[in-house]
Amino acid sequence: MKRILVTGSYGQIGTELIGALRKKYGGENVIATGRKKAPDILTADGPYYRLDALDMNDLQNQLVDYDIDVVIHNVSILSGAGEQNPQLAWETNVQSAYNVLEAVRILGLNQVMIPSSIAAFGPSTPRENTPNDVIMRPTTMYGITKVAIELLGEYYTRKFNVDFRSLRYPGIISSEALPGGGTTDYAVAIFYEAIKNKRYTSFLSKDTRLPMMYMPDCIKSTIDLIEADAKKLVHRTFNVTAVSFTPEELANEIKKIIPDFQIDYKPDFHQAIADSWPKSIDDSVARKEWGWKPDYDLPSMTKDMIKKLKAKLSAPGK
Repeated sequence: MKRILVTGSYGQIGTELIGALRKKYGGENVIATGRKKAPDILTADGPYYRLDALDMNDLQNQLVDYDIDVVIHNVSILSGAGEQNPQLAWETNVQSAYNVLEAVRILGLNQVMIPSSIAAFGPSTPRENTPNDVIMRPTTMYGITKVAIELLGEYYTRKFNVDFRSLRYPGIISSEALPGGGTTDYAVAIFYEAIKNKRYTSFLSKDTRLPMMYMPDCIKSTIDLIEADAKKLVHRTFNVTAVSFTPEELANEIKKIIPDFQIDYKPDFHQAIADSWPKSIDDSVARKEWGWKPDYDLPSMTKDMIKKLKAKLSAPGK
């Protein structure tokens, strides 16, 4: 039975990942942590503790005290927010990842998972069907931190035999967590605005194609990689994706369910970030080495998102 500690557990991914992990491994075996007071969703069926991953002593103490086997380190300042404060993004993303890798090495833990992102690529990377192994020269601080973490994790695997694993997440669409400052977060905000106001102003142009993944597939890919046989892993960092679409294509899909929805486009600083990222991802390496396969396409994701958000927004107090 794995005992897992998740940092940054109140973020977009962590909020839903905690529930899925607890369902699989048992509530008491999944420790949710973060720097803020926890929302109810993180304390309903398992423990939550405050943890600052930049504090090495606090980190190591919690890993020992709760007899942790696996660390999933989700602490990260995302692309849009990172461009507003690049110094904080570097310190938060890279230093905390270094602390986690060091703690795992020192304590001899079984495994560490630190997500990466499509932001790790850049304008010199092929943008169509971006390969798993390719030149990576990102132009955002968020992307730079992710490349640094990938290289650092692979170094720890070679040098210290740390079982480091990473997924280059595309844009993640969630019905539970609110947008967190990322460039792909338009694909979450658009649903809220479509349901509440029947109108949305996109900060990306209508034809900006980006790779995306619905949260259930994100959770599935994370758990699948954690469970993967290390002997079968040639790589340590993997592309994963489900579908690529533009804001206009997503809006048209929403209109099939909410016919009076309207969208307009006012690109801002996020546009330059998106233009440096891939339009589509080749995740054949993940499919080959650990059997990755998504469950949702654009129509099925759109239907499920609207169904869940309508229920959520109509609940008392919303």
